[in-house]
Amino acid sequence: MNKREFLKNAATLSSVALLPSGAWSLSQEKRLRTAHIGVGNMGGEDLKAISSHKSVDVVALCDVDANNLAAAQKLHPTAKTYADYRVLLKEMGEKIDAVIVSTPDHTHAPASMMAMQMDKPVYCQKPLTHHVSEARAMNKLATEKNLVTQMGIQVHSFYDYKLATLMIQSGIVGKVHTVRAWSPKNWGYDGPMPKGKDPVPEDLNWNLWLGTSAKRPYKKEVYHPGNWRKLVDYGCGTLGDMGVHIFDTPYNALALDVPMTVTTNCRKPNGFGYPEKNMVTYEFPGTEYTADTLKWVWYDGAGADQQREDLMLPGGEALHNQGAMFIGEEGRLYLPHFQMLPRLIVDGKYQEIDVAQYNVGEPVRDYESEGKKHYHQFVDACLGKAETSAPFSYASRLTETILLGVIAGRFPDQTLHWNAKSAKFAEEEANQYLDSAYREF
Repeated sequence: MNKREFLKNAATLSSVALLPSGAWSLSQEKRLRTAHIGVGNMGGEDLKAISSHKSVDVVALCDVDANNLAAAQKLHPTAKTYADYRVLLKEMGEKIDAVIVSTPDHTHAPASMMAMQMDKPVYCQKPLTHHVSEARAMNKLATEKNLVTQMGIQVHSFYDYKLATLMIQSGIVGKVHTVRAWSPKNWGYDGPMPKGKDPVPEDLNWNLWLGTSAKRPYKKEVYHPGNWRKLVDYGCGTLGDMGVHIFDTPYNALALDVPMTVTTNCRKPNGFGYPEKNMVTYEFPGTEYTADTLKWVWYDGAGADQQREDLMLPGGEALHNQGAMFIGEEGRLYLPHFQMLPRLIVDGKYQEIDVAQYNVGEPVRDYESEGKKHYHQFVDACLGKAETSAPFSYASRLTETILLGVIAGRFPDQTLHWNAKSAKFAEEEANQYLDSAYREF
């Protein structure tokens, strides 16, 4: 089943009279009724943060894992519960005002697109989608319907990242010609595909967990609950997980669009798991904050945090295990991840920075409190009181950039050339990975 058919079926599922986009913003009650699709792990954190807003009423919960659903319902006993998001949206249509999607990556687009077809604002976890075609489709639909949207990339609203953005755009290191970013996390799997199958736990609906992806036998501790990020059919590897967070600030600060070329150095693809160690090199067209072109290098897996060229710190200081470095004409800006101040390096020495001039306020060092800003911004935008800072118009481009690097991992050491206008690679064999068929389930 292709995406067009899926969306047609999704729209047909709803027979209720829907409110126009933004209608609830004008209601006198000024409250937001939310439905949460995926409430385990990060979904549980999303539920907690969204529901902490004083104007939110959680009215529906959905998860394919009955244990996750039971835990969430204890916190919101009046909310209706579902295993299938399609049933939730059909039955609750006019009773919900916004949808939160916190599933594994391969279900982000199917659930979000169905909700947006019903004119619902959507908060969707990162990376926005599993495929490039889905990122573009989600942005197109959100734009056409003028919906409030936000990607779940909480650090986008953190003090240190906003400060770094303002510093770079002020020209503190001059025109930036190179960015290096790294994370030693390993959301890869170099082993073989598991053989055989195990009994599906009674509390897990395996068919619904697979969703639109291809049918596959269940294997204990391979897919659910925690290892799907490593696998090509469900996640996006370390680049899709930590890369989105660490790319975000340089991408935003330098006002980048999608890259012209991408090359990944990694092992040969095995068709099942992502490589455990990757070096991804992008070339971007220049912007007002960069040289004529920008080189961007990403490292992940073991050894990603070693002190390479351009990453040596003053006094032999150890490099933080995750972060980014802006290399410009007049110096470097070092941005550890996360909740650490950016540091200016000129001629091999740290330089003092008067942060007050950037009017960012005072840093908040409590992760939970600072993280709520991003969630509450979405709620306030739905209520007509704010605008989101990571809408799908931005998130789709960032996600597309990330996913192009993921695709390049299927062609080790081969430079792929991307045409942003046609949304195609010059290398025809790579285009098959921009999309995938949806299984009817």
